[in-house]
Amino acid sequence: MTVTVLPSAERTTPAPHHAADTRTADRGGAIPVSMIERMTLILDAFDAATPTLTLLELVERTGLPRSTVHRILDQMIRLRWLAHTSGGYRLGMRTLELGGLTADHNEIRDAVGPLLHELSQRTGMVGHLAVLDGRDVVYLDKAGGRFAAALPTRLGGRMPAHATALGKAMLAALEPTIAEAAFRSRLPRLTPRTLCEPDALRRELGQIRLRQGVAVDREEAVAGIACVAAPLRARGAAPAALSLSGRADAMSFDRLARVVLEVAHEAGRTLFPRRARWR
Repeated sequence: MTVTVLPSAERTTPAPHHAADTRTADRGGAIPVSMIERMTLILDAFDAATPTLTLLELVERTGLPRSTVHRILDQMIRLRWLAHTSGGYRLGMRTLELGGLTADHNEIRDAVGPLLHELSQRTGMVGHLAVLDGRDVVYLDKAGGRFAAALPTRLGGRMPAHATALGKAMLAALEPTIAEAAFRSRLPRLTPRTLCEPDALRRELGQIRLRQGVAVDREEAVAGIACVAAPLRARGAAPAALSLSGRADAMSFDRLARVVLEVAHEAGRTLFPRRARWR
């Protein structure tokens, strides 16, 4: 799998759902014209906290006219993108079937997942495995105990790469000119500590390269939470990264950096034989 970072004009963080006027304002005040964009808006309205939505909720979350949403819903149900239940609408079987075809991601998760869960049990911290997709990280696996529920991350979820240790570890492993394309446009600030300025991010990625790829997130993504991450290297690329997260006031960064780097190297060796099949 080749990972490329490109600038994206799309919203890159799962922000809270707002009323219709706010959602349309996020997109320049214009309602999408193409059917694909409208379908995407509807699919993006669902999340782990609200797997079932009513027609009114979909109208509010997408900002699309009620008649338009109703018409598109009928087509998406017929094509199995959505299903109609007593409580409203939910994602259909077609999304599940297509999700199962992401062979690259499944191979990474199958190979690294056991190491991640063992690492989480050994340290008592929350472990994450993610890949880079544009300006976002996409979570492939999450391991941890009760504390894991306190973190706003989920399998298949996204976070802005510049605000996470995982994302910074993978960006630093790319060619600098490619990595910098990820932060040429305005970046969202998730906490007061989020690095949003290009010069600051450029310096941060340089420091990460000097630390063998180890990246640190000091309350940059979630207030009160810190993270240490390292990329999974295979032939010089960084198709994925793994991390450990915990309370910022209880993190031993130096010790965790050594542990995460050691496991990342082991995971990279596990993935290396599969690398030929990704290209």
